[in-house]
Amino acid sequence: MQVDRHEFERLVGDAIDEVPDEFAAALEEVAVVVEDRAPPHLYPLYGLYQGIPLTEGYAIAGALPPHISIYMYPMLQHCRTAAEVVEQVRITVLHELGHHLGFDEERLHDLGYG
Repeated sequence: MQVDRHEFERLVGDAIDEVPDEFAAALEEVAVVVEDRAPPHLYPLYGLYQGIPLTEGYAIAGALPPHISIYMYPMLQHCRTAAEVVEQVRITVLHELGHHLGFDEERLHDLGYG
C-alpha cells in the first residue's frame, strides 16, 4: 500500500477527530506521534501507548508525559487497500487511547479495538 507520510498523518488526525466524545477529553493530555516503525524488539506493532494509565493515578514528578506512537510502515505493509489503512489507523488510535484510559486487552477487544 502506498501512502506518503503527510497523508498518513492526515489519516491519524482524522481518526483523532472521530474519537467518541466520552473519550475525547483524555486526548488533550496525550501526545500522538507518527513514527516510521516500532523499535526492532517491538516490530511489527501498529501503535504503542507509553505512560501511566488514568486508572493508576498521576504521573510522578519528572516522568515523561503520556504519548501514543502510531507506526506507519507496519500498517502499510499489511493493509491491501486504502480503506483497510483508514480502518486500521482508526482502530489503532482508539486501542492506544484505551490503554491511556486504563482498558485492558480484553476490554479493548470487546469494544472492537482489539
